[in-house]
Amino acid sequence: MCLGVPGRVVSIDGDIALVDFWGVTKPIRLDIIDAPVVPGDYVLNHVGFAIRRIHAEDIGETLALYDELLRRAGADDLMAGDVRGELAATEAARDD
Repeated sequence: MCLGVPGRVVSIDGDIALVDFWGVTKPIRLDIIDAPVVPGDYVLNHVGFAIRRIHAEDIGETLALYDELLRRAGADDLMAGDVRGELAATEAARDD
């Protein structure tokens, strides 16, 4: 299963944005995003690429959905596992 993960753009340098995912920051490419973004915007990340800017009126609901997913989903939940795996991989790469 493939999953996009929402994050908040912290800064932008050319085609690379530094994006915050629940306290984990990661560089994300902006080559294929559907709309221009600025720091403070939220984007949907898929395999290191921002694929969609999340509209301000949708972000509260989107983040609440992911928070609920991470809080309630069991270890066997594939979607929660993808999100947790993405966050863990980012933390491990940062520690190297």
